[in-house]
Amino acid sequence: MSGAPVSSADSALAPAPSAGDVARGIARLFARNGIWCLSEVALKNGRRADLMGIDAKGLVVIVEIKVARADLLGDAKWPDYLDFCDRFFWGVPPGLDRTPLDSEAYRPGTCGVIVADGYDAEILRPAALDPLAAARRKSQVEHLARIAMRRHMALIDPLATMLDGLS
Repeated sequence: MSGAPVSSADSALAPAPSAGDVARGIARLFARNGIWCLSEVALKNGRRADLMGIDAKGLVVIVEIKVARADLLGDAKWPDYLDFCDRFFWGVPPGLDRTPLDSEAYRPGTCGVIVADGYDAEILRPAALDPLAAARRKSQVEHLARIAMRRHMALIDPLATMLDGLS
């Protein structure tokens, strides 16, 4: 390596961040701010949250990650996540056209926007607080806790997860 700075032409050749990269950047931002999250969390309505976490106050946060404009524009199911969180964010890579997220169809008064790559993230628009009912929040926190414990146990003893019948 020459140690020379990367030119804009070189950075244009760099691959766009993947959904995993965006998730990692957001998870790092959240961790610095006391929000601990899990990826790929199945919800009771059959949807799967890309990232779901709990902040220091016990509020539930969901992030839907989109790395392609067509995927963003074609997703009509995203409002189904709103019944399972207190705050909802869109997570996108730096180069993605974010103008659709400013339209009423994407509820800019409710939904936040985070731009992230594999190293870090920045909240461009905070998500509005839309509090869950206490019983729903309790159920979601317990759901996340059980998933986290199961995933942790799988790291310690991969065969143990076969005992619960959910493998």
